[in-house]
Amino acid sequence: MDLGLIIQLISGAVGGNIAGSLMKDSSMGTLLNSVVGILGGGLGGQLLGMLGVGGAAAAGSMDIGSIISQVAGGGVGGAVLLAIIGMIKNAMAKQ
Repeated sequence: MDLGLIIQLISGAVGGNIAGSLMKDSSMGTLLNSVVGILGGGLGGQLLGMLGVGGAAAAGSMDIGSIISQVAGGGVGGAVLLAIIGMIKNAMAKQ
């Protein structure tokens, strides 16, 4: 496992928990926020890598720009996936 992916997964967990604390109706508790964030961080980083913006593409070089790109991609990916799953959870609860 390379260092870039680890950075993305950790920042995804952090992003998921931050999003959960900001969006109380989408929060699923610290553990599930972390798990969803980790998944979102990995997916977000891989998507950025496919687009050539950063993520996996920048994992080969460990300069400050690639690290910031991996942290941002993982954090945003974790937050977005948590928001999506939170909206689905809320929609299912209303039925």
